[in-house]
Amino acid sequence: MAAVDWLMILHPFLAVVLVYPLIGVVVRLAVQTRARRVQKVKLPPTVGRDHSDLGSWLAAGVVVLVLIALFVVIATKTPFAEFEGGVARAMQLLLVLCGTSVSLLALWRCKLPILRLAFSLITWAGVLGLGAQPEVWRLSDNPFTPAFWQSHYWAGVGVTGLMLFSLGARAEIFRDIRIRRLHVTANVLAALLFLTQGLTGTRDLLEIPLSWQKSTIYQCDFDAMTCPSDSN
Repeated sequence: MAAVDWLMILHPFLAVVLVYPLIGVVVRLAVQTRARRVQKVKLPPTVGRDHSDLGSWLAAGVVVLVLIALFVVIATKTPFAEFEGGVARAMQLLLVLCGTSVSLLALWRCKLPILRLAFSLITWAGVLGLGAQPEVWRLSDNPFTPAFWQSHYWAGVGVTGLMLFSLGARAEIFRDIRIRRLHVTANVLAALLFLTQGLTGTRDLLEIPLSWQKSTIYQCDFDAMTCPSDSN
């Protein structure tokens, strides 16, 4: 494997080693927190705080993981000399990446609700802007086609938005029962999306050839599922 191939597996490696184990812990703490609050089960009073703290780390980790994936895909799609838009576009995308990262850090630290809402939207807009680049593969951009709902990219964008909502509304979740219920609903949906991400991510890994294989693999007819050697 070349260096670029190792970069391509950085995203799934971090997902498997860090994000998915953390999901299990956060879900377990969420169940315990609800049991303690609603069912009056005798559990340590720290479970709610632990759920909130680890949930925040999970949300931030998911955003960072997505940014890593987008950066690697855009940076390695073509040699820099052939990069569409040249240095000017590369610098613009780098500024978007840096701005999105700074916005995420500001979201983590700020206290005012209006600022948390603003930084949540800015961070998500940065993810969407980077994801909209032509180097980023998407099965479909049309939500009226089955391929759209099978897309690893769009499920990832969706779960990123849900994670940013949880991170941005952290203080309100403690104080407002309506926001708390919305938080529970959003995270049930996020859990389903994480499951589909595990499936579609594994599928996509099977479809991505190593760098030295691409020149041959891309001669195949993917619609007819045939390659030049098949006709021999």
